[in-house]
Amino acid sequence: MRSAQPVERTGDVPRRVGNEVSIVLGQRKLLQRFGPGLMHAFIFWGFLVLAPTILIALIGVVDTHATLPWLGHQGWYALLVDVFAVLVLVGVLAELWIRKVQRPRRFEGSHLGEADLILGLIATIASTLLLWHATRIALGLNEWPRAWSPAAHALSHLFGRDEATRVLERVFVWAHVLTILAFLAYLPRSKHLHIGTAAVNVWFGRTGASGRLEPLRFDDEEVPEEEIRFGAGTATDLTWKQVLDTFSCTECGRCQDACPAFATGKALSPKLLMMGLRDQILAQDSSPLVPNAVTDDVVWDCVTCGACVEACPVSIEHVDHIVDLRRHLVMVESSFPAEAEPMLRDVERASNPWGKAQSERADWASELGVRVLEPGDRPPEYLYWVGCASSFDERARRTAESTAKLLNAAGVDFAILGPREACTGDPARRMGNEYVFQAFAEQNVATLNEAGVTKIVANCPHCFNTLANEYPDFGGRYEVIHHSELLSRLVREGKLSPQRSESRSITYHDSCYLARHNDVLGPPRELVSAVGQPVEMKRSGKRTFCCGAGGAHMWMEERGDAINAERVREAAGTGADTLAVACPFCTVMLDDGVQSGGQDLRVLDVATLLAEAIDAG
Repeated sequence: MRSAQPVERTGDVPRRVGNEVSIVLGQRKLLQRFGPGLMHAFIFWGFLVLAPTILIALIGVVDTHATLPWLGHQGWYALLVDVFAVLVLVGVLAELWIRKVQRPRRFEGSHLGEADLILGLIATIASTLLLWHATRIALGLNEWPRAWSPAAHALSHLFGRDEATRVLERVFVWAHVLTILAFLAYLPRSKHLHIGTAAVNVWFGRTGASGRLEPLRFDDEEVPEEEIRFGAGTATDLTWKQVLDTFSCTECGRCQDACPAFATGKALSPKLLMMGLRDQILAQDSSPLVPNAVTDDVVWDCVTCGACVEACPVSIEHVDHIVDLRRHLVMVESSFPAEAEPMLRDVERASNPWGKAQSERADWASELGVRVLEPGDRPPEYLYWVGCASSFDERARRTAESTAKLLNAAGVDFAILGPREACTGDPARRMGNEYVFQAFAEQNVATLNEAGVTKIVANCPHCFNTLANEYPDFGGRYEVIHHSELLSRLVREGKLSPQRSESRSITYHDSCYLARHNDVLGPPRELVSAVGQPVEMKRSGKRTFCCGAGGAHMWMEERGDAINAERVREAAGTGADTLAVACPFCTVMLDDGVQSGGQDLRVLDVATLLAEAIDAG
């Protein structure tokens, strides 16, 4: 930890306290899978309640007739101990059933032998405690009213009041104490190291939007040039939070289960990524992380959707690890998938991944009466950040046209930058080229600030995320909203009046960068409900399934089954006739999936759906 790289994780104490209460004490993220989560919660809460019994047992080893002052005499505490000792045993049995009988795929690659040993130790601790209390009740040595210990009292009928019971009382208390000490000695050397680090990791977890990446500081004058960090090449390049992440991994596999890359046969398992990094850190191995801790395929399979981060019960930030590995590969080793090279080249050369001339960026708006903001012009109430996809891709362009028509119809004062709008740098950044991203961030922030922009509406969740969460690191602080948020508000205010079709069924696909990374869930659904009958997919909201475009995969070849095809099959399974989206990347990827799979679905942005419903009225 001391040799790791620095990263700022202070401030926002109220949010950190809230995370400790809800995620650690409340087990909120574990309870997303209610059955297994409740079983784990029984064990966790049980050990919190039983913690003072360690002192009581240590006292009992020394003196049979002594206990912890006050607490050891309380009936209510004896009841809590009794109940939670039983719940711990129930939790252990349930965990063994899941692991040995159900055998879910998420445990593939986990250290199952270690888990069995730990569960055995936990069961021994809980059962010896109950049996110790039972023998004390049988011998009349209990300092608390025996009626407050129903389980131990019931077990006490197995014992008499003879010498054999006195010997068993000593056996059980010594077995209890020695098992606890063995457990504590084993923990730092096992996968259950997370028992000591998880709560700390949650405290230092990100408190802002999950879509923000930590910037690399190339211009920090206090850092010698040879010490500037270019991502993660070896274990010593990792930040202390990333090291803590690896120590905190519980190997539960929830991240693996949620990962769209893993679900479609790719090499990436977020769990195995953490385990590989941890093994290399603990071995103090200074060899390259790629391909020694993880393979190249693992690094490039990630779509940066954040499903792993959302599912992780201990606030591990898998995406940060992968992007840092990419940064080193791209900026230091010039090693990345060949098919991504044209995209990076076009972003640098033409200021957009499509390689089109900037002079064509506003062609879509030429006949719509959209104001193009020129230097010195009065700033609008809203700057409409169109984005590269909606400017240059034929299918995504309909979103920009529909949004502009709707804003005009509602009387919203807006304008676009036209040729002065450049790529936000998001594809380059997620690809690992931090240099290119920061160059575009500084250029766009200078343009926006010079234009006096204070409010931005964006229809691309990737642009939205970058403008709202990442540009503040470079001096760009604006009020940024997604176009679905503005349009839903205009509908609520009566400035837009769509005609609702009762016969039209629509299933809405949550964009990862909108729903999961930025918590925009309600507004797109309000628009869907305003124009037709909504039908939810099983994986929706913050637990949505990716379209496959994130992490620069819009421009990369895909190995294994196609992520977009998997998502389209799920959408078609709802029986809906329309697949609504709120992202131009999702528009392109899911439309491709529909065409390749032959499903009878229309893929339309919520803005286009709204515009059609207004025209129908």
